[in-house]
Amino acid sequence: MAGRLGAPAAYVEEFSFVSPLVKYLLFFFNMLFWVISMVMVSIGVYARLMKHAEAALACLAVDPAILLIVVGVLMFLLTFCGCIGSLRENICLLQTFSSCLTVVFLLQLAAGILGFVFSDKARGKVSEFINNAIVHYRDDLDLQNLIDYGQKEFSCCGGNSYKDWSLNMYFNCSEDNPSRERCSVPYSCCLLTPKQAVINTMCGQGMQALNYLEAGKVIYTNGCIDKLVNWLHSNLFLLGGVALGLAIPQLVGILLSQILVNQIKDQIKLQLYNQQHRADPWY
Repeated sequence: MAGRLGAPAAYVEEFSFVSPLVKYLLFFFNMLFWVISMVMVSIGVYARLMKHAEAALACLAVDPAILLIVVGVLMFLLTFCGCIGSLRENICLLQTFSSCLTVVFLLQLAAGILGFVFSDKARGKVSEFINNAIVHYRDDLDLQNLIDYGQKEFSCCGGNSYKDWSLNMYFNCSEDNPSRERCSVPYSCCLLTPKQAVINTMCGQGMQALNYLEAGKVIYTNGCIDKLVNWLHSNLFLLGGVALGLAIPQLVGILLSQILVNQIKDQIKLQLYNQQHRADPWY
């Protein structure tokens, strides 16, 4: 009788509710984004170290390197909880990972909804950010390259118009401005000619002093905000695909972590049940 009853007990001892598939799938899922986060932080730190000290302190709010570092660090901490929590079957770390990922997902969803509902206020914030970036255009090479790329890509100049470049101390149109670029705009505002082999970096010289019709023969006079809004309206399906692409990994991570947490809890209950009944001679 004792031998017959011993076989189920051995089976119960070996049985586990924790699925290795769920456990290691969640681990490698987090490991992938953990590596990505370390690459982002490394690139951001390298970019910051390559800047001059004055530039490093002048425009922290609009520095792309700072954005990379912040996002990378947050992603690193989040995926660290997921990696260690899944590997060690730690409920606390897994719940932290799941809760943080849920908060990030909800914040993204709320930002999208609020941006759509309060589009005027969102436009004002974007305009404020762009104007701040224009002010620090010459202070940060990364920011300068980003603005130039945006102006060339969207065929625009400034935030609302090309005259927004007067916000920058080098391009300001005031009479007492000693800069050689006074009343000018960056070369990225200039109209492209089909057979132009060499870029004329001085093509925007004195453009702010001209009216829209005269300046429009040489540079883009429309602001980047209107161009950006038009691009967003024309690419709603693309934006929806990007949003879905960001949402799916987050939802998968939340789902896997919750499944694993429930499996670990069931396994703990089974172990407690076994401990309570080991003293039972009929177990």
